[in-house]
Amino acid sequence: MSKRIGIAAAIWGASILLSRVIGLVREAVLGRVLGGGADADLYFLSFRLPDYLNYLLAGGALSIVFIPIFGAYLARDDEDGAWTSFSVIANAILVVLAVVGTAAWIAVPWVVPPVFAPGLDADAAAELTRLTRIVLPAQAFHLVGGLLSAALQARDKHALPALAPLVYTVGIIAGGLIGGADAGAYGFAWGVLAGSVAGPFLLPLIGCLQHGLRWRPVLSLTHPDLKAWLWRSLPIMLAFSIVAMDDMVLSREGSRLGEGAVATLEYAKKLMKVPMGVFGLAAGVATFPTLARLVAEGDRPGAYRTLAGAVRRMLVLAFGAQVVLTVAGADISRVIYGGRMDAAQHAAIGAALAVFCVALWAWAAQTLVARGFYALGKTWLPSLLGTGVLVLAYPAYWWAGRTVGVLGLATASSAAVTVYVAALVLALRREYRSGSDAADRDAVVDGYGAFALRAVPCVVAAVLAGHGVALALPDDLPALAHGAVAGGVAGAVYLGALLLVRLPEAREVIDLIWGRVARRLGRSRRGSP
Repeated sequence: MSKRIGIAAAIWGASILLSRVIGLVREAVLGRVLGGGADADLYFLSFRLPDYLNYLLAGGALSIVFIPIFGAYLARDDEDGAWTSFSVIANAILVVLAVVGTAAWIAVPWVVPPVFAPGLDADAAAELTRLTRIVLPAQAFHLVGGLLSAALQARDKHALPALAPLVYTVGIIAGGLIGGADAGAYGFAWGVLAGSVAGPFLLPLIGCLQHGLRWRPVLSLTHPDLKAWLWRSLPIMLAFSIVAMDDMVLSREGSRLGEGAVATLEYAKKLMKVPMGVFGLAAGVATFPTLARLVAEGDRPGAYRTLAGAVRRMLVLAFGAQVVLTVAGADISRVIYGGRMDAAQHAAIGAALAVFCVALWAWAAQTLVARGFYALGKTWLPSLLGTGVLVLAYPAYWWAGRTVGVLGLATASSAAVTVYVAALVLALRREYRSGSDAADRDAVVDGYGAFALRAVPCVVAAVLAGHGVALALPDDLPALAHGAVAGGVAGAVYLGALLLVRLPEAREVIDLIWGRVARRLGRSRRGSP
């Protein structure tokens, strides 16, 4: 069992890392082909309705919800029942997509510009309508492909599901490169559709066909598995959490700020999402099985301490990424997004990135903290908390965008997710304490306060040192060298400060990384693969 879990973790770890690397390549191609003006704005806005439709149908939770349902049949050696369950749920999704997707495709001109991009003029709104209609059908392949991937993962077959998002991203890159500047955003949009077919749908379909796929034309609205899938997905379908809706709010309000505002926000936040995904998601995937086991064994204090320790170690890395991105943001933008943007927009992206990075720790932590609720079997509370924060924060987005502009929207976003994660941590601590025996309640501790008192001053000192070096460097220094020196100094000061204040989690992270490097070097010297 442990070997199987290790193999799965290795596959998904490699996939996450590769997806971030390929994602940076995609961003580089986007920046060089579309630049940072109207074309880029429209391309990013064309995803808003498709993403929302995917969100309403709980596309992001398909695997999490369906794997236990499908796996229960496999555990009983009931292949026929497993594929019947798959068929009922997949066919129900297709029926809903046929109705809702068709209606959405027809309604695009009356829904997308006024709801998701009210600041566009008539010509831009018409262009956005055409782009959205190209991207929208891709959701059918993502949703059904999600079920196919879940069926494979339930069998511990992870290679093709892990490869699917990489193929999808390559499709987008290929569409942009083939279309080039002449096709503009349309090349990328067609790449999205082609990549969705080739990656998220065809790859897991091939895998399922190899394992006896029996997709039958059955539809039963009363089937217990369909009811179970709906009930477990309802919190995600009904809640409008700040985590899911932040991008949509930023785009909506950014569209009112003029050409290039949406693109600046998107480019900056996507750079922030690279370490967020690598550190937060990887830590969440690695920690969740242990959390679930400890909760099942009745050791809630141990589960909470395990989660809190994982969060603190992850924050050591997230703060380090924040330091480097804050100091070298404009240089990173120039290196990745290229010369189609002028210096002012690269500076704007760097400034927005610095503001987003104030909450990088929160974006990364929420992927871990939410799993503390999932280990307890509770999905409603995180969703409702996220919805409440969005409702309360939306006036701040509206006001900040009109008052301060792009940086105001980035500030509102960072403040909203910070409040959400703080509320999430307080609620989680309460849940674990209320479910523990009286003697164990005092053992439900997280140590976040002591950690912050040592770590935050290290972050501030590193950022100040990095900016000081950046100001002292020659203006004509190439962006790569400028960013490497300033960001490198900031990172070194951060690491040195952590060691100076003797932060235990920093030593644990260093020992863990160094131990892995030493083991790999040892294998290489012995000639091991």
